[in-house]
Amino acid sequence: MIGDKTKVALAALPLALLVLTGCSAQSPTPAPHPAASSETPVPCSATGFDCDLQRRIAAVEDYIATRPGTVGVVLRDRETGAVWRNTHAEDLTWTASTIKLAMVVDLLHRSHTGAVHLTRADRTAITAMLHTSDDHAAAHLWTKYGGHDHTLWNRAFPTYGLTSLAPQKGYSDIYPYWGFQKCTTADLDRLMTHVLDALPPADRTFILKEMRTVAPNQQWGVWGAGPAATPGNKDGWSEEDSGWVMNTVGFAGPAERYTLAIMNNLNNKGAYDEGRTTDTEIARLLFEGRF
Repeated sequence: MIGDKTKVALAALPLALLVLTGCSAQSPTPAPHPAASSETPVPCSATGFDCDLQRRIAAVEDYIATRPGTVGVVLRDRETGAVWRNTHAEDLTWTASTIKLAMVVDLLHRSHTGAVHLTRADRTAITAMLHTSDDHAAAHLWTKYGGHDHTLWNRAFPTYGLTSLAPQKGYSDIYPYWGFQKCTTADLDRLMTHVLDALPPADRTFILKEMRTVAPNQQWGVWGAGPAATPGNKDGWSEEDSGWVMNTVGFAGPAERYTLAIMNNLNNKGAYDEGRTTDTEIARLLFEGRF
């Protein structure tokens, strides 16, 4: 998809952190399919993450160190407030279609305030952006609701967490354009948090339902958490001048306890399949067997 527009040397979790929290510094990488624990995870006071999840985070760092390109990851526990950001979480990366989630948030907000009147066709296009990541729907809505200079969207997006968002010139006749923007993994984390914590209940319910029932072309990335985690996600992929980018943002766990954002820049060292595998395996390592 045109709009769906990663050798990382990531440090292991600090030894002092693992010792402080009572987790073994030599914690082994989780088995390929970790079994669910019969014990309730106990948060480790220094991080807010329980020891099992700290071991899983270490396993993710070991894993992505073997994968092509650079990978930014942000994991958030909405119950404890704990957040893990890896060393590439602030890298500016092509958003690809993850920006469509922000478009949906903004359109629903503008509708509530009376700034726009969404037609039935508009709402069908909104659903299509979430369900199949429909580019034609995004292009139509971007043009229709962007204002005479196409800047209304970018002026609004920081409100929803995309504070580093940077439109890119020279790629399209329309500027700024949804398909040619960069942001950070931390931006996507803030966007997902906004959806879960700040939206009116009806809008939140609509978006979560759509993210949980995406089409097969979206069933990777955070989807890798597995059915027991009842995940939902919005994925984005594209081939840019720096190679393929494969991004995913979403939630997992009871009451959407965890959010996960991943931006995977392959840097011409891999393509769609490698990036999709990386993103999905990160979610599996973090969540499979925890619920």
